Amino acid sequence: MASATNQRSTHASQRDSGLARQVRAAVLWRSGGQIAAQIVQWGATFLVIRILSPSDYGLFAMTGVVMALMGMLDGYGLANGLIRQSHVTPRMIRQLLGMLIVVNVALAAIQVAIAPLAAAYYRQPEVAALLRVQALMYLTTPFIALPAAMLARAMDFRAQAKANMLAAVAGAVTALAGALAGWGVWTLVAAPFMLFLVRAIAMTWQARAFVLPSFDFRGAGHLARYGGVMALGQLFWFVQSQADVFIAGRHFSAHLLGIYTTSLFLAQIVVAKFVPALNDVAFSAYARLQHHADARAQAFVKGVRVVMAAALPFYLGLAATAEPLVLAMLGEKWREAIPVVRVLALAMPFMTMQVLYQPACDAIGRPGISVRNGATGAAIMAAAFAVGVGGGATGLAMAWCVGAPLYLLLGSRRALPAIGARGVDVFRAVRPAATAALAMAAIVIAIDRSLPPLAAVPRLAVLVVVGVAAYAAALLILARSLVRELAALARR
Repeated sequence: MASATNQRSTHASQRDSGLARQVRAAVLWRSGGQIAAQIVQWGATFLVIRILSPSDYGLFAMTGVVMALMGMLDGYGLANGLIRQSHVTPRMIRQLLGMLIVVNVALAAIQVAIAPLAAAYYRQPEVAALLRVQALMYLTTPFIALPAAMLARAMDFRAQAKANMLAAVAGAVTALAGALAGWGVWTLVAAPFMLFLVRAIAMTWQARAFVLPSFDFRGAGHLARYGGVMALGQLFWFVQSQADVFIAGRHFSAHLLGIYTTSLFLAQIVVAKFVPALNDVAFSAYARLQHHADARAQAFVKGVRVVMAAALPFYLGLAATAEPLVLAMLGEKWREAIPVVRVLALAMPFMTMQVLYQPACDAIGRPGISVRNGATGAAIMAAAFAVGVGGGATGLAMAWCVGAPLYLLLGSRRALPAIGARGVDVFRAVRPAATAALAMAAIVIAIDRSLPPLAAVPRLAVLVVVGVAAYAAALLILARSLVRELAALARR
């Protein structure tokens, strides 16, 4: 009996050690690849922002509401269902590709049909033409989602990183070429289409996903049901994340909407660009641990601690340096964005914490929690935006600050018991980084006020150096154990 117990313990230890190695490699390639791709894209994006006008971004944001709605239903939930399967057959892969093709062709047709209605709602005729061309992007989705699921199932994020980097370069080159050629708002349509097209080709090649689709869906009901529940949750996420643009697009000019959406882009860099990459890895890891409650809870708390240790100084630093950052990165014509960025940055830590719940709940077979949380967030944020729109772009930013903390509170009450983690453990995990980031922000603001008049770029450079040094010093003084954990993680 003792021998059997020791053998089981050894197997469990080997399993955990092997998974830990896979997760470390996956995080390195998925997040590292994401960072490299984003650096390429951001370099092009900030150059393009300086060339195009706020009204171009306002028009593009109006089409973005429709694109986001359709994107919530594009079948990625079906692909995630494949990751959770303990055994996958070639027939199942062919059925999934068939489902993805049917879904996305239907979405393209629907978008073309409703394009005139969207243009009439916003009172911007050009929106219809933009949406019709953007519908072509859905035809690439099946050839991204399927190979991505196959690679994620194998936790091979190195291949994904290569495909994403190639796609980022293609999108960046297209964006710069379009802006310099005077394409205006069409630059913002051409660049993501090229990115999607190249990514579809590269991902299919990396995963060797050269399969013919099957449109005989008998026996694939479990994928459809799982994907349907996830799509419902994503639909609610669409409402809460796009309600601001939907409401503001009716009340704001294209210029003011462009100011708001570009400010939101800056404030959401971490939660929209980096956290999803980590969540891809987290979903695969949680799926492996779905029957091991203690290990899953510990992994979640540790993940929260690490993510928030990176996110909190960024957000509070963004709030403290909003003026020189906007002027240095975007230019003088975007000065109106400064107060909007400053307020939005204060709301984003709550949203970052909220989005960490979804992969943990979905991977253990509880997507219904994400659906209910999404419905709660949709109701809270839509109501907040409806009130805040009267205050202009800054009013919408204030709505984020009111709605996001309430949304996190209610979402935590549902998600944490299912994950198996306690609220007090999550609070303790976040507290050291939050305290250090607050101290850093106070120091940066004090230094900024004492500086002599400087141009935006050198002023920003000084404040960034001060902020990095202040956060590192604050961690060493207030959270030495967190520093040791981060250093150990980096070494591994």
